[in-house]
Formats: sequence, C-alpha cells, structure tokens
Amino acid sequence: MPKFVFAYHGGSMPETPEEGAKEMERWQSWLGAMGDDAVDFGNPVGPSKTVSADGVADDGGANPLTGYSLVNAPDIDTAIEMAKGCPALQSGGSVEVAEAMDM
Repeated sequence: MPKFVFAYHGGSMPETPEEGAKEMERWQSWLGAMGDDAVDFGNPVGPSKTVSADGVADDGGANPLTGYSLVNAPDIDTAIEMAKGCPALQSGGSVEVAEAMDM
C-alpha cells in the first residue's frame, strides 16, 4: 500500500501545560484512530534552515515545516480525507499531503 507524508505547517502553540496536554490527546486520538495505517506518528520539528544553491536561509522559508507523520492509504484522495481530521487545522495550520515514492 502506498505511504503518504503529512507535512504540518503553521498552527498555534499551546499557551499552558494543560492546553499542551489536551492538544497531545487530540493528536494521539486522531493518529491512533488510524490504527496500523499510521506508520509513523512523526514528531514536531524545531526551527529550520532552508539550503539552496544561493545559500542558507534561517527562517525555514515562506511556510516553515512544524512537524510530520507517515501514513498508509490506498491513494492520495483517501490520504487527503484522513488529513482533514488533523488537529493542526483547528489552530490555523495546514497539512501538505504527498506520496512517499518507492525507489
């Protein structure tokens, strides 16, 4: 079955430890409901740098990555439907969905 990368962009950070715990519950519930199709729950990412032929940018680009997950889905349309439940969408973030191509 094809694998898809969910690349998370934006969204707000919880302001208190209690909000952080609730947010973590939402993420675990959403990904956990996918069962074995959630291949890698992934992780949030820290500040990034963008490397190009012109040099290195310190800001991570126009829409910096904030985290990732890896899921199984029969096709991109199914993966998109899965991504629509992402908690990041509730806090102003977005999910980029791309097939992880086998080489």
